Amino acid sequence: MPDKKTIRAKPESLSSVLVNSFRNRKKRPTGSDPCGENGFPVIASYNVHKCVGRDRKFDPDRTSHVIQEIGADIIALQEADSRFGERTGLLDLIRLERECGLSPVPVAAGTKAHGWHGNVVLFKEGAVRDVHPLKLPGLEPRGALVVELELKQGGTLRIIAAHFGLLRHSRAQQAKALVELLDERDKQPTILLGDLNEWRLGNGSSLNTFRDAFGTLPPAVPSFPAGMPVLALDRIISNRTGLIDNVTAHNSALSRVASDHLPLKATVRTDILTHEPAA
Repeated sequence: MPDKKTIRAKPESLSSVLVNSFRNRKKRPTGSDPCGENGFPVIASYNVHKCVGRDRKFDPDRTSHVIQEIGADIIALQEADSRFGERTGLLDLIRLERECGLSPVPVAAGTKAHGWHGNVVLFKEGAVRDVHPLKLPGLEPRGALVVELELKQGGTLRIIAAHFGLLRHSRAQQAKALVELLDERDKQPTILLGDLNEWRLGNGSSLNTFRDAFGTLPPAVPSFPAGMPVLALDRIISNRTGLIDNVTAHNSALSRVASDHLPLKATVRTDILTHEPAA
C-alpha cells in the first residue's frame, strides 16, 4: 500500500464537473440577489465576446444595456476590442459614461483600442493612482491590466483584470506571471477578476498557483455558457479575507443572449480597506 503522502487527488474530468454543476444549479445565487448593500461598491467582470451574442448578432447596444443592468461601480471587460489587425474598440464608451457613469481607466494601447489586449477597466468614482499593462505569456495574445484605485469610500484597491488563454500550459504560465508581479510589488488589498478560462479544480488547475497569494478561493460560480451556465470560467478572488462578498452571476434575459459568458459580480467591503495599514 503506498504512503498516504504520495497519494494525489485525481484531476477532475470535464464530465464530472458538468454533472456536479447540474446537481448544484438550484443551490446557487443568481443576479436577482442583492449586491452592493450598505453602500458598498459592486465590482464585476464581463467577457462581452466582441459584442457578438449567442444569436450571432453583433450588437454593441445590447452589450451596453447588460452593463447598465449590472450596475457595477467597477467593471472589468474582456474582448472589448476587435482581435485581429489594428485592435478597434467595439463599445460606445462615451455613452457608457453618460448613462452608467463609468469612465475607462486610461491605457496607451493604440489609437482605436479601448483597452489592453481587449481588457478594459471602467469605474464610477475615485481616482486612478497607477496603471500597469502586462503582456501575458503563451501562444495566444493575452494580457492583464493592473490598476490601483483610490476609492471614494476610502482606501486604495489594486485590481488585476485578466483574460487567460485557452491552452492549459499557457494558463499555468499566465497565473505564474501574475503571482510574480505581485511578489515584486508592495502588499495591498487586491482583487483578481476576469475570464480565467479554467474549469479544473484538481492538481492540473492553474488556479492552484494563486493559493499562496490569494488563499482559499471563494466557491465557483458557473458563468459559461450563458444560456445554461455549468463552467466557472470567470472569477472574482481577493487576497484579503472578507474583502469580497456575495459573488454571483448576473443572470437576466438579456445577459443570457448578449454574450457566451454571463457577467460575474461581487460586493467590495470597503470597511476592510479603510482599516488597512498604509503600504
